[in-house]
Amino acid sequence: MSELAQSIREKYLQALENIAIAARSVGRNPSEVRLVVVTKTQSVEVVRAAIEAGVPILGENYPEEGVMKIQSLSDISAVEWHMIGHVQSRKAQLVALNFNFLHSLDNLKLARKLDRFCAETQRVLPVLLEFNLGGEESKSGWDASDEAHWAGLLDEIRNVTALPNLQVRGLMTMPPLGATAEFSRPFFRKLKHLQEYLRVQFPQADLSEISMGTSADYEAAVQEGATFVRIGTSIVGARQYKTEA
Repeated sequence: MSELAQSIREKYLQALENIAIAARSVGRNPSEVRLVVVTKTQSVEVVRAAIEAGVPILGENYPEEGVMKIQSLSDISAVEWHMIGHVQSRKAQLVALNFNFLHSLDNLKLARKLDRFCAETQRVLPVLLEFNLGGEESKSGWDASDEAHWAGLLDEIRNVTALPNLQVRGLMTMPPLGATAEFSRPFFRKLKHLQEYLRVQFPQADLSEISMGTSADYEAAVQEGATFVRIGTSIVGARQYKTEA
């Protein structure tokens, strides 16, 4: 194992241990929580090292970048590729054809395009519905910041769950940026509450998954019910941005 892969493995295993401790602290089984290692802006070499380190699920934010890495690492099949960032409708085909899971489905127009592209290739894409719980204009997702307006979301969600080539599996959120994990905790609780509400409204749907929590607050997310946490910086290091020549 390369030095880089060994370093990533140590940090990955530490994150798993932290997840387990957080889960047990509230009586949860650690096996209920899966860790998505976020590799956005990281090089193909870093991603390959992460796979060598034993990371089974990789998360990408940008469709083109993710597809480039998937194609560059096509010799490796024992890894799941999850799209976790905002997807523009015109990028729907890239996601539908290349990724194993979408965490960030945030509107009906995108859902219909994904469904159509999946149908053309006879694929079924597992998806999570993204909700904006902080009411931030800069954030994607259905606006669920005001509980009084949740009923107004039901028609669109019903239409999404009816699409035959998408498999709705649960909910996702990215809370407002705060200084501490405790700042995020009320938003995590709110997503769990929204999950419970939607389960009553859509008893036939599988809404069991909750994707929330990043490097700064994933332990709180686990304590509040996350089944996916998305960790990048604390495992693979700071984001790598290209500089202008």
